[in-house]
Amino acid sequence: MKLGLTIGGALLALLAGSANAQRTDWPSMHHDDGARRYSPLTQITPANVGKLEKAWSYSLKPAGVERLRPSQATPLIIGDTMYICSSYGQVIALDPVTGKEKWKYTLPDDDTPATRGGAYWPGTADSPASLVFGSRSGRLYVLRLSDGQLNTKVGGTGIINLKTPEVMVTGMNVPYMLTSPPAIYQSIAITGAGTGEGPGGTNRGEGPLGDTRAWDLTTGKLLWTFHTVPRPGEMGFDSWEPGSTRNRSGNNVWGHMTVDSERGILYMPIGAPNFDRAGVGRAGDNLFSNCIVAVDVRTGKYLWHFQVTRHDVWDYDAGSPPTLIDVKRDGKIIPAIIATNKSSLVFILDRVTGKPLYDVIDKPVPHDSTIPGEKLSPTQPYPSRPEPLARTTFSRAELYKGVASHQAYCEKLVDDNQMILVPQYSPMVLGRYTLHLPASQGGINYYGGSFDPDRRLYIVNINNLAQAIRVVKRADGSYNNEGEFAGLRRLWDPSNDNMPCTATPWGQLVAVNVDTGEIAWRKTLGVTDSFPAGLQDTGRPGLGGTILTASGLTFIGATTDRRFRAFDTATGKELWTTRLPASAQATPATYQGADGRQYVVVTATGGGIVGAALESDQLVAFALPKS
Repeated sequence: MKLGLTIGGALLALLAGSANAQRTDWPSMHHDDGARRYSPLTQITPANVGKLEKAWSYSLKPAGVERLRPSQATPLIIGDTMYICSSYGQVIALDPVTGKEKWKYTLPDDDTPATRGGAYWPGTADSPASLVFGSRSGRLYVLRLSDGQLNTKVGGTGIINLKTPEVMVTGMNVPYMLTSPPAIYQSIAITGAGTGEGPGGTNRGEGPLGDTRAWDLTTGKLLWTFHTVPRPGEMGFDSWEPGSTRNRSGNNVWGHMTVDSERGILYMPIGAPNFDRAGVGRAGDNLFSNCIVAVDVRTGKYLWHFQVTRHDVWDYDAGSPPTLIDVKRDGKIIPAIIATNKSSLVFILDRVTGKPLYDVIDKPVPHDSTIPGEKLSPTQPYPSRPEPLARTTFSRAELYKGVASHQAYCEKLVDDNQMILVPQYSPMVLGRYTLHLPASQGGINYYGGSFDPDRRLYIVNINNLAQAIRVVKRADGSYNNEGEFAGLRRLWDPSNDNMPCTATPWGQLVAVNVDTGEIAWRKTLGVTDSFPAGLQDTGRPGLGGTILTASGLTFIGATTDRRFRAFDTATGKELWTTRLPASAQATPATYQGADGRQYVVVTATGGGIVGAALESDQLVAFALPKS
């Protein structure tokens, strides 16, 4: 295969890693291939961050479009241009100092870019630097950075059709999409899969395959495929009930993959199998669902895996990017990754072998199900350190307490619906609502956390939300889910600004010392403006992650209170907050503009699955006042 290399691969990887570490722009959604989201910039500091002011904003919604659309996209800043994938079916290039438009590309056929944006490919001597992104219709687009036109050097058209017969096993017209950026290594683009989460067939979970695939960006051709549901003769095939792997959908990377460029290792966070509320007919651990899987990025060859949830029926996807870190222990530096999922458990693993750096304990969990044919795992893995980042227990005492009217609403809601409060990993009760914590909202969701290599801290935001799930038997004998998120419907009070019914704090910011595995600090994240004074410090649920700077700052939007905040990374002290036109359900970025100023930018639209109203279409940038 031709990969457009002009120097040795190992040297190229080392140079790329060094460049990523020192870049003053933001060339990928997570700044670097290892998803550390750590910028070397130091102009904005804990001492002056309180002076930040709005520098510019840009409206993503085209003229004539009436309805707002949510976005979780992080803009990329490469050189002197910013690139944003818009949920309105466009890709837009902006001046990152002024917010003025440079060019705009509209996708054909009413297609829309991946929800969480695109990836940067530097190109080769024969092909120009490009933006690579997936779409709702199952395409992979490659646009020239210079003018926003399709890079026809790639496959002759600049568009790769991902809906090929090898994955569209139940029909070519079934939905298949990309929701997150591809991983880029040299001239290889690695794509996950958006397959949907419904039962499919007769509760068989059938549908498009969730396989991970790699594409040569110099030719547009398929390079390799990794079967996320193993085939006969492959490792993990015997972890499925006989016959249950046929056309099994789900088991897909819908979140973010990361790459160790120095070692040529790709890390895939794989989600739950379909159907993800009832595992009838798929007894077993169901590899490679809910796993971090490491493969050779050049060939797709399996290296190791670590499963964070066995036989998932709680939708505890491992969708967060595996964050590349280094752990200091006994005078040695151990290359490691942090693996998280919606369960809020954090596993710190050796990056090369996949072995846990802190003991993992197989704990007995409730597993006797009232659903005929459901066979849950009797144990689940728990790290000895760190402790769960979000709450994992739920009792009557852990319902909301505070504002009297909301407390009464929550108690009545549980009583009227005869909801059963259960421990983590408990089975569903056929025909009854069971309350699970964390909800499949997380815990920790697709955004994951950030790593400060100087302060040795992993910083991540979490949700303390419960979820009511009821599984019912359908007329055809299969099982269906009538689950509700504790924070969207049945466990929110619609008469009171959609307040959750779990105990506060509903949202937190948490720091983990990776060298000790201990929690360094926890801070409540978010306020409830509609509550009376003295009761507003509730925390708020949210989506979207943190970014860190070398000056010791943590920036985050995420929360449904429409705030954008800066914290002292070392202590968790809140240093600055501002109101946005809507909640920022996206991860921000920071960069140095051509004018020498450091900027922080975030997409603020609202939306998402945490009850944040769609209230804006704005991309908003902040900077210190001009001197």
